[in-house]
Amino acid sequence: MATSSFKMPEDFLKRIATLSDKTEEIIPIVLEAGGEVVKARVKANLEAIIGSETKLPSRTTGELVGALGVSPSGIDRNGNHDVKVGFDEPRKDGESNAKIANIIEYGKSGQKAKPFLKPAKTASKNTCIEAMKRKLEEEISKI
Repeated sequence: MATSSFKMPEDFLKRIATLSDKTEEIIPIVLEAGGEVVKARVKANLEAIIGSETKLPSRTTGELVGALGVSPSGIDRNGNHDVKVGFDEPRKDGESNAKIANIIEYGKSGQKAKPFLKPAKTASKNTCIEAMKRKLEEEISKI
């Protein structure tokens, strides 16, 4: 049986070694880039549905939209890196932003559901992945 061997270029090997050393720095940057894409989509969906199709004049204060954000990158209990798109707490009136978002998303007695989170997740998936790929390539090119 024939065998062959080849030698990797030194600069390539150095870049791979550096990438390995900087993984913990690069992962949060890449995840936050993806989180920003999802956040923008959630915000657009939320702004489009708040105050629409209501029987009474809208009482929106803009506080829910203003509370939307992306968490810093963290590590979950399974050891996976992640970011979360959600709402800061508490509101000025003492209510929970999560509760209000849940009521808007799923509705309640006398108030129909106006989903904005699930459609944002579905619609932004591919764009989010592409944004993270671009950011990863950008970070790798800096090495």
